[in-house]
Amino acid sequence: MARPGHKYIFVLGGVLSGVGKGIAASSMGLLLQQKGYPVNLVKIDPYLNVDAGTMNPTEHGEVFVLKSGLETDQDMGNYERFLNRDLTAEDYMTSGMVYQSVIERERALKYGGKCVEAIPHVRDEIVRRIETAADYNGSRISIVEIGGTVGDFQNALFIDAARVINMENPEDVLFVLVSYLPVPGNLGEMKTRPTQHAVRELNSYGVQPDFLMARSAHPLDDKRKEKLAIACSVRKEHVISAPDVRSIYEVPLNFEKDDLANMLIDVLKLPDKKNASLAAWRRFVAAATNERAPAVEIAIVGKYFDTGDFILSDAYLSVIEAIKFSAAALKRRAKITWVNAKDFEKGKSVAVLRKFHGIIVPGGFGETGIEGKIKAIRFARENKIPYFGLCYGMQLMVVEYARHVLGAKGAHTTEIDKSTKEPVVDIMLEQKKHLTENKYGGTMRLGVYPCYLKKGTIARGAYKKELVEERHRHRYEINPAYIKPLEKAGLIFSGTSPDKVLMEIAELSKKVHPFMLGTQFHPELQARPLSPHPLFTEFIRAALARKQKR
Repeated sequence: MARPGHKYIFVLGGVLSGVGKGIAASSMGLLLQQKGYPVNLVKIDPYLNVDAGTMNPTEHGEVFVLKSGLETDQDMGNYERFLNRDLTAEDYMTSGMVYQSVIERERALKYGGKCVEAIPHVRDEIVRRIETAADYNGSRISIVEIGGTVGDFQNALFIDAARVINMENPEDVLFVLVSYLPVPGNLGEMKTRPTQHAVRELNSYGVQPDFLMARSAHPLDDKRKEKLAIACSVRKEHVISAPDVRSIYEVPLNFEKDDLANMLIDVLKLPDKKNASLAAWRRFVAAATNERAPAVEIAIVGKYFDTGDFILSDAYLSVIEAIKFSAAALKRRAKITWVNAKDFEKGKSVAVLRKFHGIIVPGGFGETGIEGKIKAIRFARENKIPYFGLCYGMQLMVVEYARHVLGAKGAHTTEIDKSTKEPVVDIMLEQKKHLTENKYGGTMRLGVYPCYLKKGTIARGAYKKELVEERHRHRYEINPAYIKPLEKAGLIFSGTSPDKVLMEIAELSKKVHPFMLGTQFHPELQARPLSPHPLFTEFIRAALARKQKR
């Protein structure tokens, strides 16, 4: 079971979902890591999906792919960006994973004929996975975020697993409840009662929070801190104000002002280490939040935006952050506009894109909005607007080029038109069997693959090296039968797999276009605040050059 001496911080949510548990966990991880403690972060998602790969992005946000190829929740992306390092498959679990493991063990008689039950067997599998993550990472502190909200039926077993670890080693465990304090418009007063109820609900599981993080539109005043401390049996100094901020990257700096890292270390009875070195982080935050910095206007032409009357930008979260990182590195401010590709199919003029300094078509699946995206890509190519295509955005860039430059008017991807006479983009051979057998989950080309870059190309100039590794998530590839005809027509495949079978990057020469480039992989997944992705940075440079010319 739990390892004596290893430290655990469990992060839970109260009152409502999306309250900021992931950012709180990421920020604590950054601060403790900067103070010299090896940290691993674990995300627990209570849903029964085995991974996040089969979920609709307009409902759940983007799927973040780890280096290993595991498809995970977007919080894992925040963890990587804050810690500035890759996470492992051991750092993520879902109820589906846990139950699948327990059932497989039962089928193999690993429980010795016992009646297998939620408690203890499922709960113990959760504990085992938490411990495995700590062992695999060789960490000193595990920060474990339990998804959902206290009181949800789905996450009760995970909270009980945390309770068991705490019961065995009470000095090694602390609980942080991230809860929301509303300020009703007709009252104008911050209300603590919902959080009090959340704490009582958590108490019913046998768990007492050591820290409260008070999320609200406004800073927490001293009176509310005192009220929460008394009502929830939490020390007043452990009630942390977590107001809305301009940028999520300001959160660790706010926590540092409240001396949070040292308080966590004290409660866990760890020896104090060096002061957290946040100089580089402060410089990044200052650049990323500088409202006076010249703006670069970027259009993201996608389709996972509309959800009822609201826009869900989380579907493209990593793309948004990658743009911001590169803009900040160039001391510029990214102004991002959402452009729904479906509008171009309904008659809206694609000429609205002329005002932007750069255009991105991100990844996606299915036929909705595809012809609208192709219109946008053609407009970017013909009007020499810097264009960056990501995964599907590269495939459609090649389809557009085949149609309007190569002359293959019926060019398409077989993902949309299985009977097309010009299958410029086709399904990978090993993927056909998966789809025939309805094996969709976890069967795409996933995770890190090597890519060789040609000399004298935009891609090679951006990376400044010959061999790179990037993360993938797709089933379709450029059809090898069309590679030579496309190259003859002027398209450059500047990045390929080592065997030169798979085309990883397509671009146009700078002689004919300032920046027209697409990647089969997802470079946004490896962009970090302190190490922006070179392709995004090169794209922003091209966008700035267009702005200067205009």
